[in-house]
Amino acid sequence: MAATGVDLTAHLGPLRLPNPIVAASGTFGHGTELARLCPPDRLGAVTTKSLAAFPWPGNPPPRLHPSAGGGMLNSVGLAGPGVAAWLAEGLPALAAAGTRIVVSIWGRSREEFAEAAAALHPAADRLVAVEVNVSCPNLEDRSRMFAHSATATAAVTRTVLEAGPDLPVFVKLSPNTAELVEIAGAALAAGATGLTLVNTLLAAAVDPVTRRPVLGAGTGGLSGPPLHPVAVRAVLECARAHPGVPIIGTGGVRSGREAVEMLLAGAAAVGVGTATFAEPRAMLRILSELERFCARHGVRRVRDLVGAAR
Repeated sequence: MAATGVDLTAHLGPLRLPNPIVAASGTFGHGTELARLCPPDRLGAVTTKSLAAFPWPGNPPPRLHPSAGGGMLNSVGLAGPGVAAWLAEGLPALAAAGTRIVVSIWGRSREEFAEAAAALHPAADRLVAVEVNVSCPNLEDRSRMFAHSATATAAVTRTVLEAGPDLPVFVKLSPNTAELVEIAGAALAAGATGLTLVNTLLAAAVDPVTRRPVLGAGTGGLSGPPLHPVAVRAVLECARAHPGVPIIGTGGVRSGREAVEMLLAGAAAVGVGTATFAEPRAMLRILSELERFCARHGVRRVRDLVGAAR
């Protein structure tokens, strides 16, 4: 119970977090890069950058570019050291800091997802959940994203559940499809505990002087404030189509008020990402603003806001 008397506990199926603010994947690093400015034990949880079963160099630079309205284009390309290296180098420091760790994994085939999931077994007691990032190319389907196919998303979800440790599994979905609700249902029917909604919007920018794309890979993903209404819509639609599903709502949250909006739409926890690039302590500020909002409006338990939009 917080000093204000507000119960901040977040309930996501079997997972209980002390508060609903979660560091979104790709924004807190692979370890404790932000820990000196934003103690991870004060957050509900920290989601790692997505890891494959192998080291991956990612896309060529430039990888980041500011966008209108406070948004950000990124084309990091899932760069990372691989699960084994992270277990040896990144995990110990995060765990020592008292962090509740959600490990995010990716792959280009079901076999690669299985390898990444299986590699987590030695660390199962130091993790609270697994995020399955299906917003990556499926080499078994001519590089179509897993997240754009209900069948492929379900297959990967089952694969991770079969190969990985006995932990809650949250499938991270893409907003770049008109079939989001159906794909969410497929992930849940395959056994997912819940959903992370959403990943970035496909986007690009061109330099008027050079007449070339500003990102090294040509295109990338749009995050930050312009993504927020899209993420709220995704959460609202999926929560209404799949009542009671645990959702981590992620996309452009910059304030406690926007976190409340995400909760009302149906999210049980709120991911914060791009805001930390300009303000490393943004998650702590947002948590404080959320708590004050609840106290001011007579909300005694944060979970009472979940799905309460009329």
